[in-house]
Amino acid sequence: MAKREFYHIATGGNLEKIATLEGATSAIKDDGYVWFNYTKASREDLAELSAPLGLHPLSLEDCTDETQVPKMDEFPNYTFIVFNALRYDPEELVSDEVDFFIGSNFLVTVSGYADYTRFPIEGIIPVIERNISAVKKGPAWLMHLIIDYMVDNMADMVEQSEVDIDHAEEEILDSPSDFDPSRLTYLRRNLLSLRKSLFYEREILIKISRNDCEFVPDKATVHYRDIFDHISNFLEMTESNRDNVTSLMELYASMLNNKMARDSNETNATVRRLTFITTIFMPLTLLAGIFGMSEWTVMTGGEENIRQSYPLFAIIMVVIGLGSYLFIRWLEWRDRKRSG
Repeated sequence: MAKREFYHIATGGNLEKIATLEGATSAIKDDGYVWFNYTKASREDLAELSAPLGLHPLSLEDCTDETQVPKMDEFPNYTFIVFNALRYDPEELVSDEVDFFIGSNFLVTVSGYADYTRFPIEGIIPVIERNISAVKKGPAWLMHLIIDYMVDNMADMVEQSEVDIDHAEEEILDSPSDFDPSRLTYLRRNLLSLRKSLFYEREILIKISRNDCEFVPDKATVHYRDIFDHISNFLEMTESNRDNVTSLMELYASMLNNKMARDSNETNATVRRLTFITTIFMPLTLLAGIFGMSEWTVMTGGEENIRQSYPLFAIIMVVIGLGSYLFIRWLEWRDRKRSG
């Protein structure tokens, strides 16, 4: 359900709440300016502002378009600005759009168009009351205060993304085989979205700082430059975090390949030992099979030779086994010498 709030801010520094839209539009003609604050507003709710404030239907339509990127559009009697309030849920970046219509004697804010929004400018009234001496100067100062409030909340989000990257690095170094690589993909995707949003927001602040917005006077641009500095710092941190995530992807792949190589070497060593044992005992098994399957007098030459034939056969098997062992060792030594 849409929530509408109207405030008249006089040059004397009073913040007066107005109950109806008609009262708010008539207060525009009075001293100061009027702030129209809409939350979870539909296109039909916003259409009521078209006639009294002269807002273009296309800019009102953009307020309900979830695919909009931060931008600034100039119109004859106002400037339309789309800004993103960003927050960081566990491993997921969420963008809450806030739209501004700033004119010479009014400011319209539209937020909370989605069900999952956390109302990025909810709780701004106490902040406005504490800074009423600046807000009373005009809509540009109020818009600065709201944007600054949103940007300050981004600091926790950028810091949390760094914490998640550090945790991922620790888990990779601790046990790469147990680490879920999809986490790095999510982190990288979040950072790409964050960079995109911060880049366009910085462009908006650049335009305001060089006086491209006629409804932001020169005296107010100094405050927007301060926000520009914060956004630029966040953008640099985001670029650094993107590089860190890319490095973590390479580190994970390298450590996983090393572990697979170690496992493969261990398997090869085991197979080599088994092959070595099999090669030694294969001829012995053949002789034992032939001797065991034959009639005993064939091998012993008679009962009188049984005491000599069995020990002799055992000695022969030991000699063959030892000879096979020495021959295999000699082949290995020759191969190492050739390869070395």
